[in-house]
Amino acid sequence: MRDPVTISVDGRDVQVERGSSVVAAIALVTGGADVVTRESVSGAQRGPLCGMGVCQECRVTIDGVRHRLACQTLCTDGMNIRTARSAS
Repeated sequence: MRDPVTISVDGRDVQVERGSSVVAAIALVTGGADVVTRESVSGAQRGPLCGMGVCQECRVTIDGVRHRLACQTLCTDGMNIRTARSAS
């Protein structure tokens, strides 16, 4: 890793390369399987679909700001990310 930064995903600290997308960091924490970023109004689990910000399924809370797009946001040192999993 050339330029690592430490971020928190649902309370778990992880090191990623600076400039990695938040959704990539979430995938790292989950081992790449079952990436859940939010829940629908009916409670269905949702995750990234398009990877380019169109579908809005990758919305997470970053540093207290809700509805940030994980696929379009780059990781910076000290970032605090909360997904739907943090509520469970």
